[in-house]
Amino acid sequence: MFYAIISEDVANSLPLRKQARPAHIARLEALRDQGRLLIAGPCPAIDSEDPGEAGFSGSLVVAEFDSLAAAQAWADTDPYITAGVYQSVVVKPYKKVLP
Repeated sequence: MFYAIISEDVANSLPLRKQARPAHIARLEALRDQGRLLIAGPCPAIDSEDPGEAGFSGSLVVAEFDSLAAAQAWADTDPYITAGVYQSVVVKPYKKVLP
C-alpha cells in the first residue's frame, strides 16, 4: 500500500537541508530503484520553482510500504530528522486514484 509522508520544516531550515540532502536523496533513490516511490519533493516556502534563500517549508513523499508501521519507521530514520530539518512528520495511508 502507498503511504503519504508529510513533513513540516523548522524555521530557517535551508542550511540544515543542504547538509543532510545527499543522504536524504540516497534513501529516496533506493525506494525509486525498488519501484516503490510514487512521488517525492520539497514544498517551496514561496510561490516559486526555485525559492532560493527562502528555502522550503516541508516535504511530501508518497511511497509503497508493507504497513503503516513500516512507513513510520522509514520516516523516523530520515536524515532530515537527524539533522533537525523537520519539526513534524505525519504518515498516512494513501490511495492512488489518478492518473
